[in-house]
Amino acid sequence: MITLTAPAHGDEFSAPTPNELFDLPPLIPGVEWFTKPVLLAVLSAILVIGLTWAAFSKPKLVPRGMQNVVEYGYMFVRDQVARPFLGKDADRFMGLLVTLFFLVLVWNLAGVIPVVQFPVASHIAFPAVLALSIYVLKIWLGIKHQGLGGYFKNMMFPPGLPKAIYVLLSPIEFLSNMIIAPFTHAVRLFANMFAGHMLLAFFSMVGFWFLFEKLTPLGAPVGIVGVVMTIIFTGFEIFIQFLQAFLFAMLASMYIGGSLHAEH
Repeated sequence: MITLTAPAHGDEFSAPTPNELFDLPPLIPGVEWFTKPVLLAVLSAILVIGLTWAAFSKPKLVPRGMQNVVEYGYMFVRDQVARPFLGKDADRFMGLLVTLFFLVLVWNLAGVIPVVQFPVASHIAFPAVLALSIYVLKIWLGIKHQGLGGYFKNMMFPPGLPKAIYVLLSPIEFLSNMIIAPFTHAVRLFANMFAGHMLLAFFSMVGFWFLFEKLTPLGAPVGIVGVVMTIIFTGFEIFIQFLQAFLFAMLASMYIGGSLHAEH
């Protein structure tokens, strides 16, 4: 959480550390697992369920209000995430992909909401659980639609290449699909949210320290720079938060499509 106290010792400014920002105490004494990220993850899920329920529990032919807003999001996921990779199978997985997109987006936007100010995905456990779920689904769909041998054969031995190439290519394909892909699926989201939160915390604390905590003629310009950079990085971070939600859902769609159709 970005607090309104500068992490300083005496009269010297000290930059925020990861422990100060991400090692949060339990909200209920004695319940070590129930921390602020867990609470925000639960509230995010409730919010996404509430928005979709409000939009589609009684859908109208001409959408209005919340239905109109959520339908724009649905169409974005359908046209930009699902159909390019899933084709005719897109509608089957729209529930999953729309949920992923909106959930990750709410997780990320929590980092710039006043008072809340913590992106859930900046804790690796949360994107890791989602990425692992997609990983298991990918393997299950691949074996179901291609057979056990066919799935690994299509993955490791793409047709049309000289046989000698497979000696080098097959281990790389196995490593890429079975280990690197799920790892990077989670880490890409986590790393961006972690770094973005650190930058926002640093510049906001610079502004607070030099303009309010220790205001001096020489320090005031530094504080103003901190405030301006906080505003700029907040706008940039909102863009990154949306982009990462899109990329996470898109990669999930791509992995599912590769399991459904070997030619992908």
